[in-house]
Amino acid sequence: MSSLRDLARLARSTPIHPQWLLGRRRVPTSLTRAKGTVLDVGAADRWIAPHLDRDVRYVALDYPATGHQFYAARPDIFADACALPVADGVVDGVVCLEVLEHVPDPEKAMREIARVLRPGGCAWISMPFLYPVHNEPFDFQRYTPYGLRRDAERAGLEVVQLHRSGHALRAAGLMTCLAIAGGVENCRQFARILLLPLALLMICLVNLVCWALAAGWPDWPNAAMGHHVELRKPVLRSAPAG
Repeated sequence: MSSLRDLARLARSTPIHPQWLLGRRRVPTSLTRAKGTVLDVGAADRWIAPHLDRDVRYVALDYPATGHQFYAARPDIFADACALPVADGVVDGVVCLEVLEHVPDPEKAMREIARVLRPGGCAWISMPFLYPVHNEPFDFQRYTPYGLRRDAERAGLEVVQLHRSGHALRAAGLMTCLAIAGGVENCRQFARILLLPLALLMICLVNLVCWALAAGWPDWPNAAMGHHVELRKPVLRSAPAG
């Protein structure tokens, strides 16, 4: 592991970290009110579980090829998001945060989410937008909000709400900081040692300037760190007797 990554790990909550503008992981507000059985697809270290109601039956699922290697996954089930080992219509909620970019067929994964949901059940899905390739070779796509809406509607799910994360200037700052850090990491060790102090100074400066500007500068909706969508499986109403 590079010296830049070692130092960044120690300074994760400070402006010298290249992902400082990304902020902490956030749980969708309405997810904290979920009831019944909640399936977490791409659960990683089960970080969602403590935010759920104590009566919720939480089931964590992750993919073996990436779960162990990248996310210290501790799932109840190892499986593929495109072939969920769950019966039709038995889950009250599905969580799938920052996962679909790693799925070779995200439209099929969306259909699987729709299949396992009960009528009236909800799904919370997110995907990064302006973010570098990561966890290669398991990084396949980025979606606009229109792409997320398209796949959801094709799967028969209703969009309850769809929003973007991150001010456009923060998104630009995040990409700039990661580009600085990535360039240094890609150097030979001698050049990396020479460039590291300058990289930290540049990252800190970009982080603070973009953070300050985003507090007052008008936002631009065409650029975002990511997109989040809450979906609902429609309840089929039987036709009245004639």
